Amino acid sequence: MRTRTILTASLVLAAAFGGAAMSAQAADLAATPVYKAKAPPPVETFNPWMIRLRALGVLPDAGGSSVNVFGVPGLSSPNSGLSISDQVIPELDITYFFTPNIAAELILGATRHHISGTGALNGLDIGKAWLLPPTLTLQYHFTGLGAFKPYIGAGINYTVFFNQSAANTPVGGLAVTDLHISNQVGAAVQFGFDYMLDRHWGLNVDVKKLWLRPDYSATVNNAIPVTGRANIDPWLVGGGVVYKF
Repeated sequence: MRTRTILTASLVLAAAFGGAAMSAQAADLAATPVYKAKAPPPVETFNPWMIRLRALGVLPDAGGSSVNVFGVPGLSSPNSGLSISDQVIPELDITYFFTPNIAAELILGATRHHISGTGALNGLDIGKAWLLPPTLTLQYHFTGLGAFKPYIGAGINYTVFFNQSAANTPVGGLAVTDLHISNQVGAAVQFGFDYMLDRHWGLNVDVKKLWLRPDYSATVNNAIPVTGRANIDPWLVGGGVVYKF
């Protein structure tokens, strides 16, 4: 009987101490801070629109232009040609990304150039004209290079010539009294890169080559017709800022 009593007491004490130990363990677990897994950063929403504002140098390459002075072969090509002045202008382009790699770009800007004669017509002031050369290119943008984002492109240009004016300044007894340059369609190629400073802002360098060879007509001394082709073929070299929406 005594032995049974001692055994029973031992079981009660064991149960009591075991329960206390379990309660302490549960309290420790409850007090232990719970660390939640950090949520992954949200995926940026793809926005297809980008704009660039550049300073653009328009650098014509007028070699090979033709001049045909009616009845005066000594003043005509190959004895004479044209020179077209360089110009720097502000330029805006709008780019739309169909995918992260494929985009279309439209550039907008207007520039005024001075035209003069070369060779046998050296020193002859021919006139001035404004050019509006909207150019649309399809581009491939290389990815996976971090902030550095190079691209290449090719497309089409349509140049409108407006506010054309003959110089009407006599040189050696000759003066251009009328000038007309025809609008022209031409091809374009480009290469460049964006360097993104953050998600929205970046820097851009861009180079384009246009093939632009419009026909023109002029009149000298209100009587002598002149015709030819102006090989303008400009390089467009630009640099500026990028904003990606």
